[in-house]
Amino acid sequence: SSPLLPQMQFMLLFSRQGKLRLQKWYVPLSDKERKKISRDLVQTILARKPKMCSFLEWRDLKIVYKRYASLYFCCAVEDQDNELITLEIIHRYVELLDKYFGSVCELDIIFNFEKAYFILDEFLLGGEAQETSKKNVLKAIEQADLLHVKGLAHWKVLLLLSDI
Repeated sequence: SSPLLPQMQFMLLFSRQGKLRLQKWYVPLSDKERKKISRDLVQTILARKPKMCSFLEWRDLKIVYKRYASLYFCCAVEDQDNELITLEIIHRYVELLDKYFGSVCELDIIFNFEKAYFILDEFLLGGEAQETSKKNVLKAIEQADLLHVKGLAHWKVLLLLSDI
């Protein structure tokens, strides 16, 4: 683990209405603990005023969050981790989503959640940024999309042949 890069504990994406849209956990927790943490943090962050600092101490962690349009992106890192780098990681993820979806919105996350998770997994591995180049991440996603399309085309051909 690099001393410069934060060790992410988890990332949550949620709406202004408090609906959880994406959650990625990098530490082992029970479903009950995850639900409680999610509920507590969503309530805490939504209760904060817009001009308040985007960093808060919570339990033994540091919470870093940022609102983009109707979505809140929230990360928990260890207390000694750099919150500005964490904020940059959130921003980079939003940039990747924007590039892929063309100005990402909440509906993109709702209807393409598997792609949002895939993009996150290409960018973060085990809670650490594994690829900082947007170009490389997007190239990997593009290649995965091509494989998916080729796989679908292959199955269509097989289905057509089975009808003959």
